[in-house]
Amino acid sequence: MNSTFVQTESTKTKAIVINALFIAMTFVATMFINIRLPLMGNGGLIHLGNVPLFLAALVYGKKTGAIAGAFGMGLFDIVSGWAIWSPFTFVIVGAMGFVVGLISEKSTGNRVLASTLAIAVALIIKVVGYYFAEVILYGNWVQPFGSVPGNIMQVVLAGIIVIPIAARLKKRA
Repeated sequence: MNSTFVQTESTKTKAIVINALFIAMTFVATMFINIRLPLMGNGGLIHLGNVPLFLAALVYGKKTGAIAGAFGMGLFDIVSGWAIWSPFTFVIVGAMGFVVGLISEKSTGNRVLASTLAIAVALIIKVVGYYFAEVILYGNWVQPFGSVPGNIMQVVLAGIIVIPIAARLKKRA
């Protein structure tokens, strides 16, 4: 057997395992580490699913970040009774993971600053994306503003947890 073939297969297998692991961690953190918000805005959820999503993107890059976010949180929507949200989540959270990973891959300077910028951009994607998703679903331009504080809280909390540890994990990956 050719050694190049073995190395390539090993690399592909490793990528599949890492992607599957982060999909599962994103799903579990969204499903089981959350607070439902029945009285705030349109209801919704504050969860820690963004933590493994951001770690995937910052440590392994844009592809793993996009896959973890799109499939992990999209699957959560399907099994948790919010299936109508799944297509929106797939696109919005997939884009968040992709952009965070892209910024991380392109940055050569201060890792903490780059990670902070990446998560700030993800925050904008989440708030704007879910605002328009709610406009589409509810047919109302005002009601979606009620979800903005919860979306901000999710991303900021995840950033506070992830930024201090992402650079350390990247060195070991």
